[in-house]
Amino acid sequence: MIMGNGTANKTTDECYTPEYAVLPLLKYVSKDKIIWCPFDKVFSEYVKVFEGNGYNVICSHIDEGGDFFKYEPEHYDIIISNPPFSLADDVLERLYKLNKPFILLLPLKYLQAKGRGKMFIENGIQLLTFDKRIGYYTNGNMSKVQEGNYQASSYFCWKALPKDLIIETLDKTTPNHGKVTK
Repeated sequence: MIMGNGTANKTTDECYTPEYAVLPLLKYVSKDKIIWCPFDKVFSEYVKVFEGNGYNVICSHIDEGGDFFKYEPEHYDIIISNPPFSLADDVLERLYKLNKPFILLLPLKYLQAKGRGKMFIENGIQLLTFDKRIGYYTNGNMSKVQEGNYQASSYFCWKALPKDLIIETLDKTTPNHGKVTK
Protein backbone atom coordinates (compact mmCIF):
# COMPACT_ATOMS: atom_id res chain seq x y z
CA MET A 1 0.00 0.00 0.00
CA ILE A 2 1.40 3.40 -0.94
CA MET A 3 1.00 5.67 2.07
CA GLY A 4 0.87 9.02 0.27
CA ASN A 5 -0.51 10.20 -3.03
CA GLY A 6 2.63 9.45 -5.08
CA THR A 7 2.91 13.07 -6.22
CA ALA A 8 6.10 14.97 -5.50
CA ASN A 9 6.18 18.56 -4.30
CA LYS A 10 8.19 20.29 -7.05
CA THR A 11 8.76 23.37 -4.89
CA THR A 12 10.59 21.54 -2.10
CA ASP A 13 11.80 18.40 -3.86
CA GLU A 14 14.01 19.89 -6.57
CA CYS A 15 17.25 19.74 -4.56
CA TYR A 16 20.17 18.06 -6.33
CA THR A 17 23.05 16.34 -4.56
CA PRO A 18 26.56 17.74 -5.05
CA GLU A 19 29.45 15.56 -6.11
CA TYR A 20 31.15 15.76 -2.70
CA ALA A 21 28.17 14.00 -1.11
CA VAL A 22 28.27 11.13 -3.63
CA LEU A 23 32.00 10.36 -3.49
CA PRO A 24 31.89 8.72 0.00
CA LEU A 25 29.56 6.04 -1.38
CA LEU A 26 32.19 4.62 -3.74
CA LYS A 27 33.90 2.67 -0.98
CA TYR A 28 30.67 0.89 -0.02
CA VAL A 29 29.51 -0.28 -3.45
CA SER A 30 31.35 -3.02 -5.32
CA LYS A 31 32.11 -2.27 -8.98
CA ASP A 32 30.46 -5.52 -10.04
CA LYS A 33 27.07 -4.22 -8.86
CA ILE A 34 24.58 -2.69 -11.30
CA ILE A 35 23.26 0.53 -9.76
CA TRP A 36 19.76 1.82 -10.38
CA CYS A 37 19.35 5.57 -9.78
CA PRO A 38 15.53 5.85 -10.00
CA PHE A 39 15.17 9.62 -9.47
CA ASP A 40 18.02 10.73 -11.69
CA LYS A 41 18.78 12.10 -15.12
CA VAL A 42 22.14 11.80 -16.88
CA PHE A 43 23.39 15.06 -15.32
CA SER A 44 22.89 13.67 -11.79
CA GLU A 45 26.07 13.53 -9.74
CA TYR A 46 25.15 9.96 -8.76
CA VAL A 47 25.19 8.92 -12.40
CA LYS A 48 28.29 10.95 -13.28
CA VAL A 49 30.37 9.89 -10.27
CA PHE A 50 29.55 6.20 -10.45
CA GLU A 51 29.89 5.93 -14.24
CA GLY A 52 33.07 8.03 -14.10
CA ASN A 53 34.52 5.45 -11.73
CA GLY A 54 33.68 2.43 -13.87
CA TYR A 55 30.30 1.39 -12.47
CA ASN A 56 27.32 0.20 -14.52
CA VAL A 57 24.48 2.67 -13.83
CA ILE A 58 20.85 2.68 -14.93
CA CYS A 59 19.18 6.05 -14.41
CA SER A 60 15.49 6.78 -14.70
CA HIS A 61 13.29 9.74 -13.91
CA ILE A 62 9.55 10.38 -13.93
CA ASP A 63 10.07 13.26 -16.40
CA GLU A 64 11.43 10.71 -18.86
CA GLY A 65 8.79 8.00 -18.31
CA GLY A 66 10.56 6.24 -15.44
CA ASP A 67 8.00 6.56 -12.64
CA PHE A 68 9.61 4.84 -9.64
CA PHE A 69 6.25 3.50 -8.50
CA LYS A 70 5.53 1.83 -11.84
CA TYR A 71 8.94 1.13 -13.41
CA GLU A 72 11.69 -1.27 -12.41
CA PRO A 73 14.72 -2.22 -14.54
CA GLU A 74 15.01 -5.87 -15.44
CA HIS A 75 18.50 -6.27 -13.90
CA TYR A 76 20.07 -4.26 -11.09
CA ASP A 77 21.69 -4.97 -7.73
CA ILE A 78 21.39 -1.81 -5.63
CA ILE A 79 19.35 1.41 -5.60
CA ILE A 80 21.12 4.70 -4.94
CA SER A 81 19.57 8.17 -5.14
CA ASN A 82 18.26 11.35 -3.59
CA PRO A 83 14.47 10.88 -3.81
CA PRO A 84 11.80 13.57 -3.53
CA PHE A 85 11.68 14.15 0.22
CA SER A 86 7.90 14.63 0.13
CA LEU A 87 7.54 11.02 -1.07
CA ALA A 88 9.92 9.44 1.46
CA ASP A 89 7.34 7.17 3.08
CA ASP A 90 6.08 5.88 -0.27
CA VAL A 91 9.61 5.43 -1.59
CA LEU A 92 10.83 3.55 1.48
CA GLU A 93 7.77 1.29 1.46
CA ARG A 94 8.39 0.36 -2.17
CA LEU A 95 12.11 -0.14 -1.60
CA TYR A 96 11.52 -2.68 1.13
CA LYS A 97 9.05 -4.49 -1.15
CA LEU A 98 11.61 -4.55 -3.99
CA ASN A 99 13.93 -6.37 -1.57
CA LYS A 100 17.14 -4.89 -3.01
CA PRO A 101 19.88 -3.09 -1.07
CA PHE A 102 19.44 0.67 -1.12
CA ILE A 103 21.22 3.91 -0.27
CA LEU A 104 18.96 6.99 -0.13
CA LEU A 105 19.82 10.53 0.88
CA LEU A 106 17.12 11.81 3.25
CA PRO A 107 16.76 14.36 6.03
CA LEU A 108 18.13 12.93 9.27
CA LYS A 109 14.93 13.86 11.09
CA TYR A 110 13.17 11.22 8.97
CA LEU A 111 14.43 8.60 11.42
CA GLN A 112 11.66 9.72 13.75
CA ALA A 113 8.17 9.30 12.39
CA LYS A 114 5.49 6.82 13.30
CA GLY A 115 5.10 5.21 9.87
CA ARG A 116 8.78 5.22 8.93
CA GLY A 117 9.79 4.14 12.43
CA LYS A 118 7.59 1.07 12.13
CA MET A 119 9.14 0.26 8.72
CA PHE A 120 12.65 0.64 10.16
CA ILE A 121 11.86 -1.54 13.18
CA GLU A 122 10.29 -4.26 11.04
CA ASN A 123 12.85 -4.24 8.21
CA GLY A 124 16.02 -2.69 9.66
CA ILE A 125 17.90 0.42 8.58
CA GLN A 126 21.53 1.51 8.32
CA LEU A 127 22.83 5.06 8.43
CA LEU A 128 25.80 6.74 6.76
CA THR A 129 26.08 10.25 8.15
CA PHE A 130 28.66 13.01 8.19
CA ASP A 131 30.36 15.53 10.45
CA LYS A 132 28.79 18.45 8.57
CA ARG A 133 25.67 19.21 6.58
CA ILE A 134 25.30 18.58 2.87
CA GLY A 135 24.38 21.53 0.67
CA TYR A 136 22.28 21.19 -2.48
CA TYR A 137 21.82 22.66 -5.92
CA THR A 138 18.39 24.31 -5.90
CA ASN A 139 15.95 26.26 -8.05
CA GLY A 140 17.51 24.96 -11.25
CA ASN A 141 20.87 26.56 -10.41
CA MET A 142 23.41 23.82 -11.07
CA SER A 143 26.40 26.19 -10.90
CA LYS A 144 26.48 26.81 -7.14
CA VAL A 145 25.72 24.54 -4.20
CA GLN A 146 23.64 26.28 -1.55
CA GLU A 147 25.45 25.58 1.71
CA GLY A 148 24.27 26.10 5.26
CA ASN A 149 20.57 26.48 4.62
CA TYR A 150 19.54 22.86 4.90
CA GLN A 151 18.63 20.41 7.60
CA ALA A 152 21.02 17.59 8.32
CA SER A 153 20.85 14.82 5.70
CA SER A 154 22.19 11.30 5.86
CA TYR A 155 22.19 8.20 3.73
CA PHE A 156 19.49 5.79 4.84
CA CYS A 157 20.65 2.34 3.77
CA TRP A 158 19.49 -1.23 3.83
CA LYS A 159 21.79 -4.20 3.35
CA ALA A 160 24.41 -1.85 1.88
CA LEU A 161 26.90 -1.00 4.65
CA PRO A 162 29.33 -3.16 6.67
CA LYS A 163 27.73 -1.92 9.92
CA ASP A 164 24.51 -0.14 10.89
CA LEU A 165 25.96 3.28 11.77
CA ILE A 166 28.88 4.96 10.05
CA ILE A 167 29.93 8.57 10.64
CA GLU A 168 32.47 10.05 8.24
CA THR A 169 34.24 13.32 7.64
CA LEU A 170 32.68 15.02 4.62
CA ASP A 171 35.27 16.51 2.24
CA LYS A 172 33.60 19.34 0.33
CA THR A 173 36.61 20.09 -1.87
CA THR A 174 36.23 17.20 -4.42
CA PRO A 175 39.63 17.84 -6.04
CA ASN A 176 39.35 14.98 -8.54
CA HIS A 177 36.02 16.00 -10.07
CA GLY A 178 34.38 12.68 -9.31
CA LYS A 179 37.31 10.45 -10.19
CA VAL A 180 38.69 8.51 -7.28
CA THR A 181 42.37 7.73 -7.60
CA LYS A 182 43.84 4.68 -5.95
